[in-house]
Amino acid sequence: MKQNAYIAGVGMTPFGNHIEIALKTLAGTAITMAIEDAGIDRGDIEAAYMANAVGGLIVGQAMIAGQVALRQLGIGKIPVMNIENACASASTAAFQAAAMITAGAYDVVIACGSEKLFHQDKQRTFAAFNGAVDVENPAGLKGLLADICRKTGVAAPDPEGAAKRSAFMDIYAVAARSHMQKYGSTARQFAAVSAKNSFHGALNPKAQYREQLSIADVLAARVIVDPLTLPMCSPIGDGAACVILMSARAIKKFGISNPVRILSSVLGSSWVQQESDPSLGTYCSSIAYDEAGIGPRDLSCVELHDASAPSEVMAYEYLGLCDAGKGGELVESGVTRLGGRLPVNTSGGLLRKGHPVGATGTAQLVELTLQLQGRAGNRQVEGARLGMAHNAGGSLGTDTAATVITILSAE
Repeated sequence: MKQNAYIAGVGMTPFGNHIEIALKTLAGTAITMAIEDAGIDRGDIEAAYMANAVGGLIVGQAMIAGQVALRQLGIGKIPVMNIENACASASTAAFQAAAMITAGAYDVVIACGSEKLFHQDKQRTFAAFNGAVDVENPAGLKGLLADICRKTGVAAPDPEGAAKRSAFMDIYAVAARSHMQKYGSTARQFAAVSAKNSFHGALNPKAQYREQLSIADVLAARVIVDPLTLPMCSPIGDGAACVILMSARAIKKFGISNPVRILSSVLGSSWVQQESDPSLGTYCSSIAYDEAGIGPRDLSCVELHDASAPSEVMAYEYLGLCDAGKGGELVESGVTRLGGRLPVNTSGGLLRKGHPVGATGTAQLVELTLQLQGRAGNRQVEGARLGMAHNAGGSLGTDTAATVITILSAE
């Protein structure tokens, strides 16, 4: 929907292995940072939208994770909404918060995402991801993968080693092979995404992985499932990210000098698609562009959902950043690297910044806010004025279950 809300403050923990840190502590740290960044008091918060995807499975904290995190900070009495929407949980929280500000219900709202994925039992982590499909379908994940293979005409991945990887990596591998067969994209082009994002991540002190990789390094790494090597797959991680959203009235009241405006935020969900239907990403981004009154070429920078390296190549295409089949050429051209015409995933993306699933959406908004405020340091996009975040989650049919597109503008 067309929004009239602003980001006034941001906060984010480093992403990585925080197995010894409590989920509520990660969330509380990001919230405290965002409140301080906005220059307001905790008592100014009128409502909170708190995102988490798998806390119930990994740490056992379900149902009231938001209240638990806020109470330790001395924040209570206010409405607290706990949001779960797969990997799009945090961007869904921000969507809801912005919508309520736009509707006039609140003036100052928290949108925070937090997650812990590391666990002593790695199978528990993989099981958490397995819930992001229709689990009551008797065919389950194997049936979903078989259906995708049938529709794309791609053979199923070798089952050897399947127990040691997320089932979603098999889905990403099939999508990658389909793209290679249809458009001639190459493993080297996918590796170029990972190399680019490693360059960006090396500049981000909050990124989970900061080692810079070459294309050759990526191609030589351990194969997870053909054609994906380890650096082409987003890692599990822990962390939290928070944004403080305000109305125009609150921006004036608190004297926020450099707010970032949310021009549009669109949340869409899967449907039974026909052959001629657009993808969910295309559907949502088209609405967002129209509501914001811009086109893809107007964007200064993009944070998109690179759950795998091929996912970024395909997202270039369905988000309208290039023509169908040209995503591989786009990344090879340098357009999406810092210094190029349209830098993508300057944070390092999910591949290098990390992917604590319930925190990813707000982490994208943190990065874009820093870019549009000119505070991104040595990864700053020169003259950044318009940014877009693309966050997706779950799998139904041959598409994602949920997608959020958010377009931001420097004031």
